[in-house]
Amino acid sequence: MDVFAVTRKLIDIESTTGMEGPVGNALAAELTELGYNVERIHVEGDRFDVWATHAGHPEPELALSTHMDTVPPFIPSRETEDRIYGRGSCDAKGIIVAQIAAAEKLKTEGVHVGLLFLVGEEKDSQGAQTANHQPRGVKYLINGEPTENRLALASKGTLRVEVIARGRMAHSAYPELGESAIEKLLDALHEVRKIKLPVNPKAGPSTMNIGQITGGRAPNVIPDYAEAQLLIRLVGPSHHLRERIAAAVEGKAEAHYKLEIPFIELETVPGIETMVAAFTTDIPALSRWGKPLLIGPGSIHVAHTEGEFIEKKQLLDAIDLYARIARELLQKR
Repeated sequence: MDVFAVTRKLIDIESTTGMEGPVGNALAAELTELGYNVERIHVEGDRFDVWATHAGHPEPELALSTHMDTVPPFIPSRETEDRIYGRGSCDAKGIIVAQIAAAEKLKTEGVHVGLLFLVGEEKDSQGAQTANHQPRGVKYLINGEPTENRLALASKGTLRVEVIARGRMAHSAYPELGESAIEKLLDALHEVRKIKLPVNPKAGPSTMNIGQITGGRAPNVIPDYAEAQLLIRLVGPSHHLRERIAAAVEGKAEAHYKLEIPFIELETVPGIETMVAAFTTDIPALSRWGKPLLIGPGSIHVAHTEGEFIEKKQLLDAIDLYARIARELLQKR
């Protein structure tokens, strides 16, 4: 398999979340040609996860996994001597190819692993949730995300909070007749920003982003409604933080918790550099797919950017790393 050519082939198939059908078909065809048994795990519409195993062998004890979907916009591939550019080059189509190549390398040694490629990671992990209802008995899951080929000690969780303030409309010339929801929201957010966020000795601090603020009717109308969308990166349980947020907004606004992905501590193997992933992954939604590890080529700092790329050397190094980790884990069983 030409690793660089297949990476570019996958990049050049648009697979923004919700549109993964064509890249799933391309992957299924590639894996079938390599001699795998390929199963399409239906998610919805023409979207499906891909589960591939070596023909003629029992169900594997280890799976290599990552996601097929990308964030918008679609950016076609291009190549230089050292890098491959394009949407999904590092997040995570280059990783898909590295995992297939690692599985092929292991096959020549008589070691057989599974390959699980998922839809929907960039939005809601819908593919991972679907796969979690159909576990295959694997003992270890090596998940691929851009970590610059370092093993993650932990992956931060996510708490998405919607803060809503309500007021009373009035003519802006007579503000005393109304009640400004925007001013109440600003006061609530001021208090929320004072909260001392938790710190984990291994994973570092929680962080908070006020990502969106909307509200009001017109400049000459006292606003009766305003809302803010917050995203907090968790480094532990959220219950105390939820209590502090509720206390901070009390009397000014309401806090609604729209999504939580838990903080996860991960498996490691000796001798490989480590890091902490400040981002979330499919791993929390794959709880029935064995003990999780997280590693992959590429930098998260260029993922989701106009100039997304993967270093060719890191891509090739990842093949050996995935194979090495799989060997060590399977020898421990």
